[in-house]
Amino acid sequence: MARILGINIPDNKKILYSLTYIYGVGRPSSKIILRSSNISADKLAKDLTTEELNKIQKILEKSYKVEGDLRKDIGQNIKRLKEIGSWRGLRHARKLPIHGRSKTNSRTLRGNVRKTMGSGRKSSSDKT
Repeated sequence: MARILGINIPDNKKILYSLTYIYGVGRPSSKIILRSSNISADKLAKDLTTEELNKIQKILEKSYKVEGDLRKDIGQNIKRLKEIGSWRGLRHARKLPIHGRSKTNSRTLRGNVRKTMGSGRKSSSDKT
């Protein structure tokens, strides 16, 4: 297995998709990294030479915030939102969805899981 920034990337996949195993690198940024290092996106990860791996690693270290640094920054941002008492901070603190429709989308977070449409509800013939 090839290692980039301490992360094992899968050997049997194309390098374009293998780079996405690094936290903070998606497919668009993976394409940019490969284009700037002059490596074919169709190449398998196991076919890369050490020089090519070093090129990719240098580009990641120089121009991208990935793995631990990125996780730390995101954690600090969430902590700041909680401290100032913003709406998003309160939603993070209560482990509820931050954006969007919370009536239906937060069922699993609230512990109210309904597997099918009628489950968990009383039938209409029962008295309330």
